[in-house]
Amino acid sequence: MNEVPSADSLIGEVESLGERLARARAAVGRVIFGQETVVERTFITLLSGGHLLLVGVPGLGKTKLVETLGTVMGLDARRVQFTPDLMPADILGSEVLEEGQDGRRAFRFIEGPVFTQLLMADEINRASPRTQSALLQSMQERKVAVGGRILPLPEPFHVLATQNPIEQEGTYPLPEAQLDRFLLEVEMDYPDEAAEREMLLATTGAAEARAEPAMTARELMAAQALIRRIPVGEGVVDAILRLVRGARPGVEGALAEAQAHLAWGPGPRAAQALMLACRARAVLDGRLAPSVEDVLELAEPVLRHRMALSFAARADGVRLAEVIAALKASVG
Repeated sequence: MNEVPSADSLIGEVESLGERLARARAAVGRVIFGQETVVERTFITLLSGGHLLLVGVPGLGKTKLVETLGTVMGLDARRVQFTPDLMPADILGSEVLEEGQDGRRAFRFIEGPVFTQLLMADEINRASPRTQSALLQSMQERKVAVGGRILPLPEPFHVLATQNPIEQEGTYPLPEAQLDRFLLEVEMDYPDEAAEREMLLATTGAAEARAEPAMTARELMAAQALIRRIPVGEGVVDAILRLVRGARPGVEGALAEAQAHLAWGPGPRAAQALMLACRARAVLDGRLAPSVEDVLELAEPVLRHRMALSFAARADGVRLAEVIAALKASVG
């Protein structure tokens, strides 16, 4: 078990953070309509210090969400549109040869868009595998190797990538190693009628609501450190382990549905992601410790991109959601 912090100091810190997060969520809600679950899980990702993969059809506000988060959270945000002709240097940066006033020539490194605090990788699956892999080191290690040098990225550093589930011609599916770097995979659906009506009236008038800063990058980093101090009960730890280990075919303790339908299951990083995400969700709700309900609520966005159906299961029409539902039922 983790060392339990002083209860009084922890309560005070969580309450203070909860007030700031409430203001930040309200600021996002004035601009983003009808996506409460997506916004919550995006906040969970940022509080956990991770990266997010957003999946949704065009026009749902994915780009707007990232821009709004950058303003509300006080982060330097940049956007890269991924295309088949995008090169690694277009993301990481490149060295150019310059001649000084004294006639001497020297290479100068020009930073790419990855040198930011919040990077939106728009339609990441449209870039080639070579370009996709350029993000691997930066996502995991928060640094970039260029020209024989190791350059640290700004802190905090988060990647919010998007994928379009339609028009898959000419796309390159993300490899498992890169998918595992995303803390959550969140599906963005159409807003309900009431939210769409509100959005229609708010965005087509003479004045449109604009995001207002509610936190700073330093406060976000302090919040991330606080999340890791939140105590976790043995029941929650056991639920996480049963859920993740039960999804590994060929391993002792695997669920029957996993053995029958999965080609491969989640690794230890899934359990780590679920632990951090549960802590972050508890703090967002103003609670001092996560519960098994948090584990069940976040199981799908944590596991969905870390497991794959076997060929036979796909041929039989089995859906990944069905296997995850069976895993959740086995936990309670």
